[in-house]
Amino acid sequence: MNSIHTDELAELHAEVAAVARELLADSAPRWATIARAGWPGLEVSAAFDGADAGFAEVAVVLTEIGRAAASGPYPAVAALAVGALNHAVPTPDRDRILRETAVGSVVPIVALAGEGMEEKLFRIEDSPRGPLLRGAADFVLDAPDAGRLLVPAVDPAGEVVLVDLDPRARGLLVTERPVLDATRSLGDIVAEDVAVSPESLWHFEDGYRADALGRLRDRAAVAVACDSLGLSRAMLDATVAHVAVREQFGRAIGSFQAVKHACADMLVQVTVAGKLVDAAVRAVTASGADTATSASMAKSYACATAVDIAGKAMQMHGGMGYTWESGVHVYLKRAALNRSLFGSPVQHRARLARRYSVQTPRRWGA
Repeated sequence: MNSIHTDELAELHAEVAAVARELLADSAPRWATIARAGWPGLEVSAAFDGADAGFAEVAVVLTEIGRAAASGPYPAVAALAVGALNHAVPTPDRDRILRETAVGSVVPIVALAGEGMEEKLFRIEDSPRGPLLRGAADFVLDAPDAGRLLVPAVDPAGEVVLVDLDPRARGLLVTERPVLDATRSLGDIVAEDVAVSPESLWHFEDGYRADALGRLRDRAAVAVACDSLGLSRAMLDATVAHVAVREQFGRAIGSFQAVKHACADMLVQVTVAGKLVDAAVRAVTASGADTATSASMAKSYACATAVDIAGKAMQMHGGMGYTWESGVHVYLKRAALNRSLFGSPVQHRARLARRYSVQTPRRWGA
């Protein structure tokens, strides 16, 4: 990639961020507004009425959504549903859902558990009545808002496939899961002998099917890291603005050395998180061999950092930081949920440790 192309890409991303920030500034936009902005179709091919962009552009929007602590199903649709649909083998039904997703006329949600990193897979079992889907998933992001459910499941041959279902299908139960973060919607999904038609069962592409779930979870982890990066930047900006005008002993508290050092530490953390998230986004975009490693590094650091920065922001806002009116609590709750969604920092660091522990250690002095 030459420098001219890099500069043009940076300019494009800056424009996307500015437009997203403006749209999110006034109030939480409705899904129809997001659809008119073209966000659901950013990563969808022009052949299906999409923008023909990539995950890098989606990541810019996800970061701005985190900065605004905005609600709505866009992150689940963009990070998981579009990723799954793009890598499913084309069929008339898959193409229709992808086109409807791009224009925002349907909200597809992937039934991927948001808790932890281990997936309890749904299973398709043969029966005298035909194939039946059984299984459950907890803490599924935006499950209550689903217009269609895309369920990763293991078929009788042992292959992971994608099952397209109406959320109101017989035997399928979607229950809202209350959480402390009021900006997010999560739900539990239970499938008990749900009939599966051949048209609704989609295979993944050859280059994707070997680790389809792992790739989807990596996309989800990076998406949450983007959100955490955005909210960290928002809390840093809000804190710097506050300490510049809040006075004690006749001076702005931002002039005190302890406050300066605290803000500088926050800036360093946000900068490091930004570098890790950028690397993870590039890895996802390129579908490189280091995607899992980059995703875990970004998820573990950016999400732990967001909790730390939101906590510091609350402290440096003083007494008003603990009030409902300050709004800092909204970001702290969101950061706390982000930390656990699709793997905690501890789980992702353990994943990184396992990756590097398989290498033969070199003897000291050898």
